[in-house]
Amino acid sequence: MLEKDLMSLPESAGIYQYFNQEGKLLYVGKAKNLKKRVKSYFSFNPLRANAKNSLRIQKMISEAAHLKFISTKTEANALILENSLIKQLHPKYNILLRDDKTYPYIYVDLSEKFPRFELTRKIIKKPKIKYYGPFFRGAKELLNALYLYYPLKQKKNCKKLCIFHQISRCGGVCENLISEENYKEILANATKALLNPSILIKNLEQAMLKYAHNENYEEAAKIRDEINAIKALETKVQIDLARLEDFEIFALAIKNGICSTLRFIIQEGKIISTHSKIHILKEKEIYTNEIYKQVLLENFSQDTPLVSNQIYTYEDFEDRELLEELLSERFAKKIRIQVPQKGEKRKICDLAFENALLNIEIHLKNNDLSLMEELKHYFELENLPHCIEIYDNSHLQGVAKVGAMVCFKNGKWEKQHYRKFHLQGASDYEQMKEVLIRRTKDFESFAPPDLWLIDGGKALLDLACSIIASSGANVDVLAIAKEKIDSKAHRSKGSARDKIHSKRGEFLLKTEDKKLQFLQKLRDEAHRFALSFHKNTKKKQDLKSSKLLNLGINEGYLQKLLAFYGDFESIYKANYEELKMLTNAKIAQKIKDTQ
Repeated sequence: MLEKDLMSLPESAGIYQYFNQEGKLLYVGKAKNLKKRVKSYFSFNPLRANAKNSLRIQKMISEAAHLKFISTKTEANALILENSLIKQLHPKYNILLRDDKTYPYIYVDLSEKFPRFELTRKIIKKPKIKYYGPFFRGAKELLNALYLYYPLKQKKNCKKLCIFHQISRCGGVCENLISEENYKEILANATKALLNPSILIKNLEQAMLKYAHNENYEEAAKIRDEINAIKALETKVQIDLARLEDFEIFALAIKNGICSTLRFIIQEGKIISTHSKIHILKEKEIYTNEIYKQVLLENFSQDTPLVSNQIYTYEDFEDRELLEELLSERFAKKIRIQVPQKGEKRKICDLAFENALLNIEIHLKNNDLSLMEELKHYFELENLPHCIEIYDNSHLQGVAKVGAMVCFKNGKWEKQHYRKFHLQGASDYEQMKEVLIRRTKDFESFAPPDLWLIDGGKALLDLACSIIASSGANVDVLAIAKEKIDSKAHRSKGSARDKIHSKRGEFLLKTEDKKLQFLQKLRDEAHRFALSFHKNTKKKQDLKSSKLLNLGINEGYLQKLLAFYGDFESIYKANYEELKMLTNAKIAQKIKDTQ
């Protein structure tokens, strides 16, 4: 089959996908010429992997049984499609850099008579917008400090003098008590502080001491927290450039199977924001080209404000010029991606690389990956499970049916990625099916994890495996079934002998086994989150049901309406004729009178 697939390749741009014997996606790549690129992976007579390929690619080719391709008009289009498929499907032999956050920018609309600073995460479609950032932490605190110490226009819409003018935090722009020239001077000073937060820190420290001296410790503590957040914005090594330039620096370091990416934002000659990220690689191999492509495409998405059109990278990579072309087209202006060889830019690139390397050392010191590696080998997982999603459902005799997902990533709980689901399914099986299908539909915008852990037995394991298979994504699945004592779930910490189910079979580990204890810890957090959501949902439903009971609607009709509509919101929104058909005219009229 693979030989036939190779014969059908066109000489056009596009993406290619390798699949194994079971139809599982192994690898996605892009090519300017599909025929030449894909054939370069092979040696012929007999067909085998080309020895010039990396060990990772040779291993992938040895597993490949089938090949598919999608032609595109340009290589740039192929690059976008390749990146999208990697993020959505997480192929076994591609690297996936997960960073699903969008970070805020501080912006000012210079077309306004009295401009003010505001936060945004997307492009503002106006002609004279000036952006600062992105700020990866402390943006809100920085903005609060600017408005605290500079008499800027405090409210977006202000028609008369307010408390801010009385306490000298606004010049009274609403009644033109300050000239445009004087306001511009205040704005310029505030902008300097935005670019050099140490100015704000001095003022904040004075205010904190004043509050503490007056024994107003609560306000002093708030300002202390603001100071710490603003200090976190400043890079440890201050660099002031000779020229007031705007540009960005990207560097990556790889060591011991760990990749560290680092981004410096330089505006008006100062490093105003830095962002670092740790990624665990599947193989201890250099992925420089793939990583730079993903990092730049993710950081310069279609909706991202463009602060500078000059990008510098620590080292060169294969598709640099193609990315220049793509980003230039995306932002409708010339974008340059360069690798400086000497001077100030080279020094900053070297500094970024040194910091990226240091972040790997810190991560290795603070995180033990041995347990993740043990889980991978023991349960024969395809991925090192550094990103795990755990699922559980909760209800009370079919009432307040909810599902929950929690996320454990790089050794800590990622609470910003927790998810809640209101469910309709009648059984635990149908409810879990509903949750997992909804999650797979979100893979394109929120990348899949390495591992799903399901609270349940073999039936739910098989369900999850089938859903993952139909999505095409590369996600391992384990299920943990609670030990039953007298037909009841046994949750006693440290002694429950829960069963672990995988595609390889059933495992009954000793209670002191660290693998079992780790999986129990994950399951218990999902259970806690689901139960908390269930209790809150039931409280709301009980409140709504009490309203109907107070109208004189008996339990029988109430259950009938719930079974038909699924929740109380839908009952209240239902039309009169439908309610009359399910109950009677008197009850239908009572429900409609509540609206």
